[in-house]
Amino acid sequence: MRHFRDFWPYYLQEHARPGTRAMHYAGTSLVVALVASAPLLGGWWLALALPLAGYGFAWAGHGLIERNRPATFRYPLWSLRADFVMWARFLTGHMRSDLARAGVRPDGTVDPARRIRA
Repeated sequence: MRHFRDFWPYYLQEHARPGTRAMHYAGTSLVVALVASAPLLGGWWLALALPLAGYGFAWAGHGLIERNRPATFRYPLWSLRADFVMWARFLTGHMRSDLARAGVRPDGTVDPARRIRA
């Protein structure tokens, strides 16, 4: 995949189950909270917690719920970007339409005819 626009539907398919997305939202929210609170707490050490907070929740979701290998291992920068895009799209109420366009059904399955292999 050469463009983020091609990666985004694949990323959504890899996060088809609502529980996996919820784990990502929790991790990304924690990362944002840590970054926002760092100046108030004066703790540069909070930066050490960022990868654990973000990736810990995400990888737990992939291992326990989605049962797939996180896209981070193959596409690290696009996956990081997509985490924040997914979080923002969730907060603004756009995820349902994005998922439908990517072939993700409301029950958390992917339309086999629209499955993207990376």
